[in-house]
Amino acid sequence: MAVDEDVEEWLDRAFTALGDPVRRALIARLSHGDATVNELAEPFPITKQAVSRHIQVLESAGLITRSREGQRRPCHLEAAALETLTSWIDTHRLNLERQYRRLDAVLETMKEQEK
Repeated sequence: MAVDEDVEEWLDRAFTALGDPVRRALIARLSHGDATVNELAEPFPITKQAVSRHIQVLESAGLITRSREGQRRPCHLEAAALETLTSWIDTHRLNLERQYRRLDAVLETMKEQEK
């Protein structure tokens, strides 16, 4: 039970983090390769401090990590975290599709019986 609660809390943090358009843009940028805060901040009309705060939110959600390479602290996308989110969405999408297929089968049976 505790594991499920941990997963639920992580999903809440991850989806909340992705609820902001700047953070989604940061994730999209990082999908093309690692980048520093300065590199990530370039296209945005917001301060580097604001970008740093967005990065902290993504980092605390486990969607990105940072490392140290000399003076640089590049950000890295955590592909496994995105895979977990995608898997969660796919599970629910597949459940819904199964329900629609069963409904389609019932409707088809009803059509055949009306003939």
